[in-house]
Amino acid sequence: MTDRSVATQPDSPAPMFGTLLTAMVTAFKDDGSVDLETTGHLAEELVNDGCDGLVVCGTTGEYSTMTDEENLAVFRAVKDAVGGRVPLLAGTGSNDTEHSRYLSLEAQKIGMDGLLIVTPYYSKPTQAGVEAHFRSLADSVDTPIMMYDIPGRSGIPIAPETLISLASHENLVAVKDAKADFNAAAHVMAETDLVYYSGDDGLTLPWIALARQVSWGSPRTWTPPVSAPSWTPP
Repeated sequence: MTDRSVATQPDSPAPMFGTLLTAMVTAFKDDGSVDLETTGHLAEELVNDGCDGLVVCGTTGEYSTMTDEENLAVFRAVKDAVGGRVPLLAGTGSNDTEHSRYLSLEAQKIGMDGLLIVTPYYSKPTQAGVEAHFRSLADSVDTPIMMYDIPGRSGIPIAPETLISLASHENLVAVKDAKADFNAAAHVMAETDLVYYSGDDGLTLPWIALARQVSWGSPRTWTPPVSAPSWTPP
């Protein structure tokens, strides 16, 4: 059973993916090829500066414009640079379930600590389709999954009822929320033990007020955002 530890008090266990995650950029050379050495150095700098989790090849990491081989090479480079120091989430989402399954299984072989999987985008499936997509992927791996709810980019939200149902799967453990529907999130939090992370830097304080440690540095590169992710409201 996956441990979904949630830190709501200063002396509580930290959440499995960390409290301050940066969706890191991927470095490129002047000729457009991936610069694996610089990407590895960047990961080291972010961890040295206080990030206790990294997302590799998320949207900020330009995964959708890279080949599968390039994405997997970046996973390996970051794993080699900081693996074992902080949790590493691999961006393996796609609107093609089989493509996402392939990337997820390869990331698992590399030893990534978690998978960030976005709602299927562009095709706008029904909520039944969204649930089938996430369940199928969760059934295929042993690595814990953070679901990425970002309707502004995917075209559809993950409905609260869908999240509540998906929370019964032991590999679906967290949500990166860029929907900013606090009523819906509070309902899901009350009904499940899903760990919530803020997907919008400007809304981090309201998320903390919902009694979850939530911080996600999306556009950050070298300097992590100043935050108090373990602060507990009085």
